[in-house]
Amino acid sequence: MSTLDRLFVFIMAGGSGERFWPASRTVTPKHLLRLMGDETLLEQTVRRFEGIVPLEQIFILTNIAQLEPTKRALPFLRPANIIAEPAKRDTAPAAALATGIARSHRADAIVALFPADAMIHDASTFRRQLTEAAEFVASNPAILTFSITPTHASTGFGYLQLGADIETAGTSRFVVVERFVEKPDAARAEEFLAGKKHGWNAGMFLWQAETFLGECRQHQPELERFIHGVASAENLDSYLREIFPTLPKISVDFAIMEKAASVAAVIAEYDWDDVGSWTALPAHLGKDANENTLKGSVVSLDSSRNIVVAGKRTVALCGVSDLVVVETEDAILVCHRDAVQQIKSLPLPPELK
Repeated sequence: MSTLDRLFVFIMAGGSGERFWPASRTVTPKHLLRLMGDETLLEQTVRRFEGIVPLEQIFILTNIAQLEPTKRALPFLRPANIIAEPAKRDTAPAAALATGIARSHRADAIVALFPADAMIHDASTFRRQLTEAAEFVASNPAILTFSITPTHASTGFGYLQLGADIETAGTSRFVVVERFVEKPDAARAEEFLAGKKHGWNAGMFLWQAETFLGECRQHQPELERFIHGVASAENLDSYLREIFPTLPKISVDFAIMEKAASVAAVIAEYDWDDVGSWTALPAHLGKDANENTLKGSVVSLDSSRNIVVAGKRTVALCGVSDLVVVETEDAILVCHRDAVQQIKSLPLPPELK
């Protein structure tokens, strides 16, 4: 029997993507947008697992507001595999929900938990490393995460402090995770980059269901009880409506990872981008001779280093630089590139959120 028969993939797709307003809204967040082609980021994420596990073993964890748009975005998935969390409770309850669902299918299940909105172009390397990661987890009672090698001194990511290598049979490099590090200030981020002993925590995890259950028993007994309840529930929707909103609102990093008996990382060999704001688009959509990144109907004159996404209307640039311009049916964003992180703080009226 193949290890991959035990692997169940869960994709967290409930985020708001506020930095991608006005294209991103409450019911159509970043992962439901076609930012990088004809497929949504969510569909691209699901397709990345093709050839590793059958579609029956891929599940989407979303929320009530996004349930129907998510189903429409993924018509090839069974509706029962798209599960709406009835309340926002952060990633630890989501991880527990995934573990409970996996255990309801197999007692020896392996859980893979991934975000919906990262961009990975090198899918073949990703699949190879995911397969090796599943093999590692199958024979090790450790929680495994993917470590992204930093390309710059980012203050926007949490970090993993990496320790000794772990000997394995595969070609990927596995290491001990000594500790999780919160988002650093600029000086510490520079130290991490120079020291080469830290990786970005991309929030991509694998574990044996029983390993995670044991950690919850030790550190989060409320989540342990929830996992057992999910696995035995006759009606999952009813059980979630009753219990999920009562769970602690806490990230899986704080609740489990920082306290777990054994945490390891596999060093990612593929490209990775969390597509955190509009300024991520040039790396994936390219630039023209004036370093503009243009999507849709756009004309420009004496303009450079702009990012423009046009909807149904034509956007014209004349003598401007370093702007982000996004046009939708009911709103237009004009923003300096250096201010994209402030978009989520715009005082928008409710009908435009």
